Amino acid sequence: MRTVELVIAGVFIAGGLRSIWYWGRRRFEGTDVVDHILYALYLTGRIGLWFAIAGFFLIYATIDVQGRAALDELEQYRWYFMVPLVLALLQLGAGWFLGRRGPTDEAPSPQP
Repeated sequence: MRTVELVIAGVFIAGGLRSIWYWGRRRFEGTDVVDHILYALYLTGRIGLWFAIAGFFLIYATIDVQGRAALDELEQYRWYFMVPLVLALLQLGAGWFLGRRGPTDEAPSPQP
């Protein structure tokens, strides 16, 4: 069963590497520094999620016991469940704030 987890982890790692390659080649046309920071946070969450999920499978592949003993051994990795959650929230929040930002170089419309 260990090879199945390693193969699945390899697929997620390959997805993360592909995501780095794809998003690294895209040009971002933001003019404000805050836009670039939000975009970097968005990409960190998006790309990091691939590697975090691969980490789940790698952790599970290192456990050699089954049943209740496996749950006891997984107890020491309880903190790792926060990693994908934080990355997903980072992607969601940065994407939301980036989408809510208006154009900065647009002149205000004259009031009649």
